[in-house]
Amino acid sequence: MEAPSEGPARDLLAELDTIALVDHHVHGAFRASPERTAYDNALNEADTEPLPARVDPFDTQVGFAIRRWCAPVLGLEPHASPDDYWARRAELGEAEVNRRFLSAAGVSDWLVDTGHRADDLLTPEALAAASGGRAHEVVRLETLAEQLASADTPPQRYAAAFRSLLAERVRGAVAVKSVLAYRAGFDVDLSRPSDAVVARHAGSWARDVARSGSVRLTDQQLIAFGIHEAIDLGLPLQLHVGLGDRDMDLRRSDPLLLTDFLRQPAVRRVPVMLLHCYPFEREAGYLAQAFGNVYLDVGLSVSFVGARSTSLVARSLELAPFHKVLYSSDACGPADLHLLGARLWRQAMARVVGGFVARGEWCQADASRVARMIARDNAVHAYPGLRRSTG
Repeated sequence: MEAPSEGPARDLLAELDTIALVDHHVHGAFRASPERTAYDNALNEADTEPLPARVDPFDTQVGFAIRRWCAPVLGLEPHASPDDYWARRAELGEAEVNRRFLSAAGVSDWLVDTGHRADDLLTPEALAAASGGRAHEVVRLETLAEQLASADTPPQRYAAAFRSLLAERVRGAVAVKSVLAYRAGFDVDLSRPSDAVVARHAGSWARDVARSGSVRLTDQQLIAFGIHEAIDLGLPLQLHVGLGDRDMDLRRSDPLLLTDFLRQPAVRRVPVMLLHCYPFEREAGYLAQAFGNVYLDVGLSVSFVGARSTSLVARSLELAPFHKVLYSSDACGPADLHLLGARLWRQAMARVVGGFVARGEWCQADASRVARMIARDNAVHAYPGLRRSTG
């Protein structure tokens, strides 16, 4: 996919390149230079095991896109070979790679999920420093629960302890996130459990932890409890939807399975952010039209479909009201992905909306307005904490 070169699409891309994005869901970049195998595995979203030696992770849409759009930022020609790309990346070192890619992404504000791989990724503060932008924390609910399990919190005290820890951790945060899709799927009872039910399930979880040594939370009642406690605080709720690694059952992450949950009066009082969505972006668009508090993005997916990202972005603009669509990269690990998400989204948006203008279906002023809405204005409106910090 080459950059738009003619007419309205070219003009819109030039405009988008001047707009600082709000990346409303992202993770940190690598703190230290990874081994080649770790980098290669970061280019495969679904496989959780080391890639076989015969597999070249660059022989994918994301790999081709990195060689095209990231190579020039490292001082290489577009489409540099994988070996040349890796050698140059290793020569510069991760601090310089991060500085180049993060600053080139053109992002003013990063909303950072701090509940995943915190030990080897940049903190929000370090991400902000490397990029020249601002960073804001998104608190992962399951991580808080697992901290309580690791501390051997008595089951009868679990509900109160979770409320206390949640209230402490969300001070200064702009949102919370649940990975319910990974841990239980959406086809579960998401009504609010009582504290007595929570205590029973916390006791069962404690016994499982003692037996297995793993604190990974999969109990749907405890996950639902955490979600409802966060909703009580009024913070936007981010939910992973669709594309992810094979630890999850993709069939159970169809957002239409959340319809009964979204109908609950308490839930309708907070923004619900459907993240990633592929291959359910049309289903997510329906929900964004049907429920006034539901938003969506196609982050993560844009980078991994590479040259096909224009089609993906087009589908995200079919049913969803335009003020309900947001930008994100969901980049995690290689800062190449933080840049790539921004580059591919800008180009795809310019092609899609510029095409509407070229065919006389939209006017240029509306195209520019909608592009800016999705690039940053919708996020600033949807996240009250972000709105306060950006003025």
